[in-house]
Amino acid sequence: MDEERALYIVRAGEAGAIERVLRDYSDKHRATFKFESTDEDKRKKLCEGIFKILAKDIPTTCQVSCLEVLRILSRDKKILVPVTTKENMQILLRLAKLNESDDSLEKVSEFPVIVESLKCLCNIVFNSQMAQQLSLELNLAAKLCNLLRKCKDRKFINDIKCFDLRLLFLLSLLHTDIRSQLRYELQGLPLLTQILESAFSIKWTDEYESAIDHNGPPLSPQETDCAIEALKALFNVTVDSWKVHKESDSHQFRVMAAVLRHCLLIVGPTEDKTEELHSNAVNLLSNVPVSCLDVLICPLTHEETAQEATTLDELPSDKTAEKETVLKNNTMVYNGMNMEAIHVLLSFMEKRIDKGSSYREGLTPVLSLLTECSRAHRNIRKFLKDQVLPPLRDVTNRPEVGSTVRNKLVRLMTHVDLGVKQIAAEFLFVLCKERVDSLLKYTGYGNAAGLLAARGLLAGGRGDNWYSEDEDTDTEEYKNAKPKEELLKPMGLKPDGTITPLEEALSQYSVIEETSSDTD
Repeated sequence: MDEERALYIVRAGEAGAIERVLRDYSDKHRATFKFESTDEDKRKKLCEGIFKILAKDIPTTCQVSCLEVLRILSRDKKILVPVTTKENMQILLRLAKLNESDDSLEKVSEFPVIVESLKCLCNIVFNSQMAQQLSLELNLAAKLCNLLRKCKDRKFINDIKCFDLRLLFLLSLLHTDIRSQLRYELQGLPLLTQILESAFSIKWTDEYESAIDHNGPPLSPQETDCAIEALKALFNVTVDSWKVHKESDSHQFRVMAAVLRHCLLIVGPTEDKTEELHSNAVNLLSNVPVSCLDVLICPLTHEETAQEATTLDELPSDKTAEKETVLKNNTMVYNGMNMEAIHVLLSFMEKRIDKGSSYREGLTPVLSLLTECSRAHRNIRKFLKDQVLPPLRDVTNRPEVGSTVRNKLVRLMTHVDLGVKQIAAEFLFVLCKERVDSLLKYTGYGNAAGLLAARGLLAGGRGDNWYSEDEDTDTEEYKNAKPKEELLKPMGLKPDGTITPLEEALSQYSVIEETSSDTD
């Protein structure tokens, strides 16, 4: 009935009446996402009527009312087939100021029309394959980048930027060709990085270092939403970067990584928004070539170095093993390097573990990122080892029992999800420099058996990667308890069925294999 009344007015009424009836329809169906199939034909005709009105010269307020109803109707995939034409798409592009002839965004009164047009395009492109094909034909990605360049330094048009970025994200998600176009032809990587710089109001103190105000205000909701959309679009643009990375791209990736470091050290308007912001930053960091992630840590300034020395002197002499990591003026310092961003990643990982669900989507990206950073960058690995696997003092409880980060990660080593337990075990193995004896010391044999079996290291040894030979010192508590570990020894079956230490059993099977011959 609502569609029938609106359709009648749209076909026969004047602009004022059209605006009133469409505003009523919009207010009533603002939260409608499921539609009755019986009114499907009326909704199609209403869409067609609205496009005819939008093609005319009508007041701005009437344009907004038309677009609001079109946005609601475009949630229904079934009615989009007859109305998704090149002509109608071009109407929306014109209203969204996406035509090359539109040189500026000076008329503030037009901003609501631009925003509503972009919202309609987001729905239509997402729900219609025809619209997706027309987007390629109309070169929509290039038009969106052009609009971004017009508004990248103007904070009062955040809504326009936000939905422009969302549409770019959708296009790059749905079309691999557009990803390549954005990456190379349209220079999407520096453009989107600059959008992030603007959202975060970054002030550079060095080539890859930004000023962090720990006492500054949180990001506004609009700035946060813009940043999240930019991060998602950048993820699509860089999704294959680890495979095609060129040395000439290093600078741009390092700039982006430095911006993401800044992102990790600021907060959004709410705790949930901060987590969403950081989650998207983690996902994007996973696309950055690991050699460029060195900018996540940075050397201390002369002033910070002097403060660190003072803090080290203040620590008790019996805390020698813990002296390398200090906290001074909200700065996490390790071995003369600022480790704030890595500490945020570690805290983010622990929060995701504590959630207890959606490990595959929520936990594995940050665990994979920390693993690769640790494997490639010695200072990061040593800092994480210090935080996750500190010198053993509690030797009475099993490794998986307790509330420390180590305990939580060890519990994940026997998780039911194969991918989760593999990456948790891999992370701890890398922190142990891929040495079996060190891994067993912190996790126990039973928890580590899966990884060791997969690596062919059940009998001991170490992995394939090379690590520095820094010492792994034992505490007095561990030295006293170590001889008692011999009570638990890995065992195996000999060819005759009797039990023997695993190393001996494996050697006997090797002898049999060498002496046997294949027969048909």
